[in-house]
Amino acid sequence: MSQRALSFTPSSRRTTTWCTAWFARIVQFGAMAMAIGCAGQPSAANCPASPTPPPSANASSLKPANDALATLARLEGEWRGTGEGEPGMSNVERSYRWILGGRYLEVRNRSTYAPQPKNPKGELHEDIGLVSYDKARKKLVFRQFHVEGFVNHYVLDSTTPETFVFASEAIENIPLGFHARETLRFVGDGQLEETFEIAEPDKDFEVYSKTKLAKSSAAAK
Repeated sequence: MSQRALSFTPSSRRTTTWCTAWFARIVQFGAMAMAIGCAGQPSAANCPASPTPPPSANASSLKPANDALATLARLEGEWRGTGEGEPGMSNVERSYRWILGGRYLEVRNRSTYAPQPKNPKGELHEDIGLVSYDKARKKLVFRQFHVEGFVNHYVLDSTTPETFVFASEAIENIPLGFHARETLRFVGDGQLEETFEIAEPDKDFEVYSKTKLAKSSAAAK
């Protein structure tokens, strides 16, 4: 083959440039299609493993952002225990942790009810909550979201060094006139009791459930 045959004419260079750009677009669209497909089926064999977001470097070292929230510092950590009441007996797992710069105390609760006379089918109850400080009212506010759709809006009604009483201001997705009250009481080192009460319209509070919890670290000792 002659040297002339190996050289590119202006026309061939334009064709080569167009082909290269066209091929690059195909590769680009192919990558986009794979990304969309993997988003829908991340377990597919030809999909690259999604990177796991690293945990916040200082998540475990966060401190309450103000003195009012600091009164709840003893709650931070993992708790395990049992509950009893209207829904029956349950095994309870709960965690409290500071998030978003320590401005909120996040609460995650999971109560498992095995089938029993009071609850023949059994039940799994979950709720999450956020405690924050309302500067205008100078009050701790507790918003609690239940898997059943109820949303309780509490305010800290009274407190002692060992007891915190949260009373509802409003409850979403329940008939008007209902009230709720949640009392947390420390009964020893790493021991916590919770009493949850409900008042029907124009009636007094009645105990709905009681929970006894032990802090995981304390329970392991």
